[in-house]
Amino acid sequence: MSKPYKRSIFIVDTKFQLKFSILMSLVIIIFSSFYPLVIYQALSAIGDKFPQSKVSVDDMKTSLQMLLILWQLIFGLVIFIVCIIFTHKVAGPLYKLKKYLSNLRNGYNDGKLYFRNGDYFQDVADEVNSTIEVYQDHFKEDTVYISEASAYLKNLRQTVPDDKKVVINEIVKRLEMIEERFEEFIG
Repeated sequence: MSKPYKRSIFIVDTKFQLKFSILMSLVIIIFSSFYPLVIYQALSAIGDKFPQSKVSVDDMKTSLQMLLILWQLIFGLVIFIVCIIFTHKVAGPLYKLKKYLSNLRNGYNDGKLYFRNGDYFQDVADEVNSTIEVYQDHFKEDTVYISEASAYLKNLRQTVPDDKKVVINEIVKRLEMIEERFEEFIG
């Protein structure tokens, strides 16, 4: 039901995506840093219990410390990238929805709202499209009624006194403006 397209920009809502990604990366890095600390402490305890192997354990601790720091940095970067990709599937549809609603408000009807395949909130696009269709149907019905009322008033204008014709002309003019707006929305 979705029209496939790709968006090449992954950060569409900078504030949300970066804040979320940084926060998640920090939380995961902080909680995952306990494992390297436990391993480091365990090696220290081994070096203290077995003084004859202290030199080799200290060398191993130094190498392991560098390796664990490097792994934590790589792990943090991977988590950050995964979060950006995940938030892209959330922020992208919200960005597209805001743009779609803004265009509607400004008089541009882009047709149906579509999100990319794989984006979250596909049901929101379907709901927006259903809502717009209902309003368009109501506007079509109202446009027909307004057109009929306008025609009736134009005919009535010929039989009323001149002082009432001004009022009827103003009503007809307003009804025609409303009818034009409805027709623009209907597309």
